Amino acid sequence: MEELVYVRGIIIKHSPVGDYDLVATIFTAERGKITAFARNARKPGNRLSGNVEPFSFGTFKLYEGRNSYTIVEANIENYFEGFRQNFESACYGSYFLEIVSFYTRENNEDKELLNLLYVSLKALLKNNIPNKLVKCVFELRTLKTQGEYPGIPENMNLLDSTRYAMNYIATSNLEKLYTFTVTDEVLSELEKISSRYIGDSIDRPLKSLEMLNMI
Repeated sequence: MEELVYVRGIIIKHSPVGDYDLVATIFTAERGKITAFARNARKPGNRLSGNVEPFSFGTFKLYEGRNSYTIVEANIENYFEGFRQNFESACYGSYFLEIVSFYTRENNEDKELLNLLYVSLKALLKNNIPNKLVKCVFELRTLKTQGEYPGIPENMNLLDSTRYAMNYIATSNLEKLYTFTVTDEVLSELEKISSRYIGDSIDRPLKSLEMLNMI
């Protein structure tokens, strides 16, 4: 017997199935990362058409079957359409989605990480903070939410401003997380640290990171 459930989340990726269907991976607040079928979503005029694209954030009405989910309706609050006009920001956004996909598991509630992802994607579309800094903040704060943040490295001769920035990233409220900027010197140190920390934590190549490194 199929049960009707509602989840709040964001489409991480999708792929075609059959002639007209899509299968989508959704990172949800309530059930972690789930896979759901979108029947006939590739048919023009279908009510799910355009609503199961990567970055689509909102509430999804699903049928929960014995072995899979099926999307019935999608109430999308933010399509993050700015990524369609900004290739660089879209590459950073795709990198964030891939990191989230690595850390999330089915039936593992993670509202904190979902909220972090949402505010970080919004920050990529603003001009008040460089994308490289958004990346550093997202990486370090993600590690903090997952209990894998090593703290400020003691074996590096860091600027005091870098130490302050790292402490701010680890402890500030989400609504204030992207309200600061740093000098080029501090950003360079943050990039080295966050890249090393992520590399130590994620044990597989990230395709989106390879794309970022080519930009």
